Amino acid sequence: MDMNSLGDKILNGDRRALARAITLVESARTDHRAQATQLLDHLRGAGRQAVRIGLSGTPGVGKSTFIEAFGMMLIEQGLRVAVLAVDPSSTRSGGSILGDKTRMERLSREKNAFIRPSPSQSHLGGVARRSREAVALCEAAGFDVVLIETVGVGQSETVVAEMSDLFVLLLAPAGGDELQGVKRGIMEMADLILVNKADGDLKPAATRTCSDYSGALRLLRKRPQDPEGFPKAMMVSAYTGTGLPEAWAEMRALVDWRRENGHWDRRRADQALYWFDQEVRQALLARLETPQARDAMAALSDRVASGAISPAGAAREMLERHLGG
Repeated sequence: MDMNSLGDKILNGDRRALARAITLVESARTDHRAQATQLLDHLRGAGRQAVRIGLSGTPGVGKSTFIEAFGMMLIEQGLRVAVLAVDPSSTRSGGSILGDKTRMERLSREKNAFIRPSPSQSHLGGVARRSREAVALCEAAGFDVVLIETVGVGQSETVVAEMSDLFVLLLAPAGGDELQGVKRGIMEMADLILVNKADGDLKPAATRTCSDYSGALRLLRKRPQDPEGFPKAMMVSAYTGTGLPEAWAEMRALVDWRRENGHWDRRRADQALYWFDQEVRQALLARLETPQARDAMAALSDRVASGAISPAGAAREMLERHLGG
């Protein structure tokens, strides 16, 4: 497979080439990783950027319904939308249902939409390890907005903020105790909190929930990357479409302000450094997964268990032998 040729097809908006490239970057094979790196280097020169929106929320909050309604609205405005939906993988079989594409039936039929479900593969954050590279591929293919849907709310979900320009937290209407169920770390990373299902009988509960979160956001420390009034909480209904244009207008206003004030480029540079650090760490850990390293680990484990060597001494010996230090 010629990477330059594949890259040129992606730059021309070839959806089949994009799908092939994402399959390539998701592969763990050493030769595929080398090809993926070559491909990404080739595409980087195009300098295309999309608005990357990370979306998290508790299971059952209506993420897929929201993404379909929001994506359809963006397409009606003439934008091209890519959705990278990460499905939980089974810890027993490693398999994944990958049902997001079937749940977004209308959006999946749009020629200006691209939906790619990926298994989380037990990776920290519920975000497939190569989602960041898949986002870069979608940008190169000319998509205007890339939505990155994660598995659900939890401490590790904040990894999605390291590959997004905006982080949106989707919540369902609930009682006052709902505020206790969302971790402070996610609250502090959110740029926009959207209370979904604000329609019908649930509208009064949604109003109360939105008010609760608006009050909680005012108590958080002001961040330098936010203009006045951000982060903020809003009500939306993916079912009726209410609030979606207003939410998009707020997202665009925040993106424009960050671009004008230098926060956009600075944030992307910080994210590149974060992922460089992660790649080095992953590569070091991979060196401990070779058959020789596993055999050495097993031998040292027996010595630790018998008391012949301390855990710290065994660890130092293991690192000196296999990582050179």
